[in-house]
Amino acid sequence: MADQSISPPLRAIALNSTLKASSSGEISSTAEDAAARPRRDGAARVKGEIVRLADHAIRPGVTSDEGEGDEWLALRERILAADILILGTPIWLGQPSSVCKRALERMDAFLSETDDKGRMVSYGRVAAIAVVGNEDGAHHVSAELYQALNDVGFSLAPNAVAYWVGEAMGTVDFRDLKQTPEDGRRTRSRCCRATRCISPGC
Repeated sequence: MADQSISPPLRAIALNSTLKASSSGEISSTAEDAAARPRRDGAARVKGEIVRLADHAIRPGVTSDEGEGDEWLALRERILAADILILGTPIWLGQPSSVCKRALERMDAFLSETDDKGRMVSYGRVAAIAVVGNEDGAHHVSAELYQALNDVGFSLAPNAVAYWVGEAMGTVDFRDLKQTPEDGRRTRSRCCRATRCISPGC
């Protein structure tokens, strides 16, 4: 008889909202280390994947299927198949990236879509946020994403945001750091415990 005390692995998906497509060959500072690697964390096990939104043709709109050539519907299925959503974005002009905003606009459809119990299709899923940038604004961007993710039905764990911002007008990106700053490690550790997710930097 199977051990009923062992829960099936949790599934996480990290949406990297960098403006750089993988085909550019450029390393992204955004969320590349935020997706879950399989690791035992007490009784919890998490399996995860990272998706660069810029690699996909996501048409503008607020429905789950915007017609021919739209790749959002397949991404939607992967999001809803996960227990944890990690939304990572750089800061541009003090705002989340346009790619991030487009994903949130498409999730607007969750407001009118329901499961077989009449609940929003995102019901029971937890969201966390990762923000990077070379200017102040991480709190503002986090607030925007928290509000939007809450509106479309995700649960938000306490401290479920990890962010790093460099010196104003500076040239150092998160990817350029030789090691994660101590404050960043502590923040990410709280975030991971809150969502039962994991990060290599924790």
